[in-house]
Amino acid sequence: MKSWVIGVIGLVVLAAIVAGVYSSPEVLLGVIIVAAAAAGIGWPHFLRVPAKKTLAAAIALPGIASAIAAYLAPAPGYLNATPAFMALGVMAVFIIQLLRGTGQAQRLESILGCSAGVMLCCLGAGWIAGHRFNGVREMLAVAAVSAAVALIVGLIRWPDTIVAPLGITIAGLSGPLAGLIFSDIAVIPAAVFGVVVGAVLVSFRRLVTLRGGPLSFPAALAMGTAPVLAVGSLAYFIDKLLIF
Repeated sequence: MKSWVIGVIGLVVLAAIVAGVYSSPEVLLGVIIVAAAAAGIGWPHFLRVPAKKTLAAAIALPGIASAIAAYLAPAPGYLNATPAFMALGVMAVFIIQLLRGTGQAQRLESILGCSAGVMLCCLGAGWIAGHRFNGVREMLAVAAVSAAVALIVGLIRWPDTIVAPLGITIAGLSGPLAGLIFSDIAVIPAAVFGVVVGAVLVSFRRLVTLRGGPLSFPAALAMGTAPVLAVGSLAYFIDKLLIF
């Protein structure tokens, strides 16, 4: 499967999240749950590690639980349970590797890579926290625009040395523009957020390049979904630190 499919998947997931933001909290929760499940199932395929089914469960379930906890938690501790679910997911990854027995292949790669997958899936709860935080949707709109621009730039089939700075720069410029259009968010916080989002998304493009070889659909699904989930927590924390 061609690498540009990853960008298209990311745009589709982002559009679904924005639709959830502007519809109802229940719809947004459902979107994040499905996205966390998709990222968790596909992540072991991207890593090309053994024990894919059990590791997929260990990655996806903490992300789903984090999303539900963010939906149910009383204000202002929307993400208070997220670190605990991250820790449980990482522990589950370690236990799975122990149960595989000694001398198994790719044990270190499984532990490190799948632990990163757990954290990415759990960060998707930030979209729900950001939606509940004072009911402000404008910051999430800025996040979506910056992420969409970075994903679109990532579709360009140029070398990473060109696409990476281009994506970061254009995302940094689109953040303030989106802020001026959708809200009264200050230029500097919106620009900082755009740059951070652009850097995160182009780094995932680099991961795909370094991996090499063809991508299966589950692997492409994970790489298109995981960075979009991570953007949610970025939006939430930057909203709290720089804007609110």
